[in-house]
Amino acid sequence: MTESEPAAPRGKDEDVPMPRQEPHERVKNFKEVALGYTEEMAHQEAERCLKCKKPLCRQGCPVDVPIPEFIGLFQEGKYAEAIAIIKTKNALPAICGRVCPQEGQCQMKCVRGKKGDPVNIGRIERFLADWEREHGVQIPPKAPSTGKKVAVIGAGPAGLTVAADLVKLGHQVTLFEALHVGGGVLSYGIPEFRLPKVIVQKEIDYVQRLGVEIKLGYLIGRIETIPELMKEGYDAIFIGSGAGLPQWTGCPGENLGGIYSANEFLIRVNLMKAYEFPEKDTPIRVGKNVVVIGGGNVAMDCARISLRLGAKVSLLYRRSRNELPARREEIENAEEEGLEFKFLSAPAEFYGDDKGWVRSMRCVKMELTEPDASGRQGVRQMAGSDFEMPVDTVIVAIGQTPNPIIQRTTEGLQVNPKHGTIVVDADGRTNLKGVFAGGDVATGAATVISAMGAGKRAAKAMHEYLMSETPRGE
Repeated sequence: MTESEPAAPRGKDEDVPMPRQEPHERVKNFKEVALGYTEEMAHQEAERCLKCKKPLCRQGCPVDVPIPEFIGLFQEGKYAEAIAIIKTKNALPAICGRVCPQEGQCQMKCVRGKKGDPVNIGRIERFLADWEREHGVQIPPKAPSTGKKVAVIGAGPAGLTVAADLVKLGHQVTLFEALHVGGGVLSYGIPEFRLPKVIVQKEIDYVQRLGVEIKLGYLIGRIETIPELMKEGYDAIFIGSGAGLPQWTGCPGENLGGIYSANEFLIRVNLMKAYEFPEKDTPIRVGKNVVVIGGGNVAMDCARISLRLGAKVSLLYRRSRNELPARREEIENAEEEGLEFKFLSAPAEFYGDDKGWVRSMRCVKMELTEPDASGRQGVRQMAGSDFEMPVDTVIVAIGQTPNPIIQRTTEGLQVNPKHGTIVVDADGRTNLKGVFAGGDVATGAATVISAMGAGKRAAKAMHEYLMSETPRGE
């Protein structure tokens, strides 16, 4: 369905499509692609819910949102009650309704999906979150003060979730963010056409209205260390600093100008506001030919941004289409917008001009091999398969690992030596007393909702720890 098409009557086995901008229009702007359900569409989709006696959808939600309950309240026209029940588990519903991969989580468990399309739970959640933003956000009551102080490091999805949960339980929470805006990957890593910045800021405002103090431009590990925070009187600390250290291909010539990590490219576009192009000059040079290396959602984001900046864009992925890890919706959107896929291809070497800027790259064809013990097929280079591509810009989007600043300034903190991730148990406890961690800093780069799930588990464990400890000074 496109922006101009009205909702059409559909069978119960078919979901209600999301209205979207037309490809030829959206590729010229940074406005949101998915336009959201109308009230009629949202109710039409909600009516598809079977009201299962044993709902499996909730089991698929990493933050345990009471899905049947909120859909039931929505069906009754009780919008405020429906969004309130979502927020008992999820402080960021407008974000999750847009970027959460529901198709592999709650919707994958939906019983309706056994004989047709599952209920589009995320789209109903988005409608309710947007409705609340227009009609006034309600702040839930907080528990009485416990007198305990908590420091949360990183204002990304994990940190925001921990902060919101703990402040509602009566703890004093201060959130430290290294960048000049909150949101972490929500602000710098996801393009405007998928997640508008105003939506992120509204969700951050909500967390602040709950009572969380946010200190921006405050790099823990440099301004202060975790041991220093403990000495200042914080009873517990959560590390949610994400995975901001890019991985590289290691190919010769990778240090040429015009070759960016996905992180740098996305930060320039999002925080330096290239998404306002062409009304404002973009602060990043892309040229005519862009190659994105990788196949995940980050690679798709970089490719779709480059298309909007006027380039011809190719995506280089060393496996086949069947192995693409990006969401199907993002792959389809990218194809509609003109992205060219080069499957079973990998970079080998980059060549520069006399000014030190990349001008072309040598690539090699790959082939899939027999599956390994985990069942995943390997890849190997095909002999004599070299080919060359002209490039003005290359964006490397093959993964990130945690920045090691906090790990190196916290003596005794157990870290995975291979990946640089902080070692935690199932509830986010590190090996240091009172220090917890979660999200990408503990798992490596993953989804927004998985980081939020880790944040919820850690918040529960931190509350138990705080309430079992003797208060400071006694």
